[in-house]
Amino acid sequence: MFTKRSMLTGALALVALTTVALPEEASAKHKRRKRKKKPFRLARKYKPQMVRFRGYNPGTIVVDPRNHYLYLVETRSRARRYGVGVGKAGLTFQGTAVIRRKAEWPSWTPTKNMIRRDPDKYAKYADGVPGGPGNPLGARALYLYKGERDTYFRIHGTTQPWSIGRSVSNGCIRMLNTHVKDLYERVPLGSPVVVL
Repeated sequence: MFTKRSMLTGALALVALTTVALPEEASAKHKRRKRKKKPFRLARKYKPQMVRFRGYNPGTIVVDPRNHYLYLVETRSRARRYGVGVGKAGLTFQGTAVIRRKAEWPSWTPTKNMIRRDPDKYAKYADGVPGGPGNPLGARALYLYKGERDTYFRIHGTTQPWSIGRSVSNGCIRMLNTHVKDLYERVPLGSPVVVL
């Protein structure tokens, strides 16, 4: 039989249990909040900007892998500079090339060397990945050729924006998708590329 006293005792016990459980719940919520990743922020130095730049003809793309910059030379003394991610040591292109092909939302297939180096990571993509937001080449790709031969190196977008300013790729030059879209519109086929 329920009495006022038993109901009051039960209510007080419930309040005490709730009070005891609250700090644990609050702590768990705090830990979940703490684990959330901070939104990606590109360092100011890697944002597109006009800079003084000499030594190359207008229309030339110059990539400085050591400093993680790509320059689109616009006048004899000025260039538009973008931050880029570049290849790991030993996997980089160096020298001159020409852009012979451009693609929007390109498909991607790992090279045989990529599959050989890391089969667990790349073998499952041997038949290729269709273009789209999840594709490693991102929104646009500019294909580098030496004469008529494809070098298999690209200037392309990325699904990993945090890689800008780092040497982490398999040799290609990565840009944020918004930046590579901008470059894509500014650069015609036949544009020279110099990778220092």
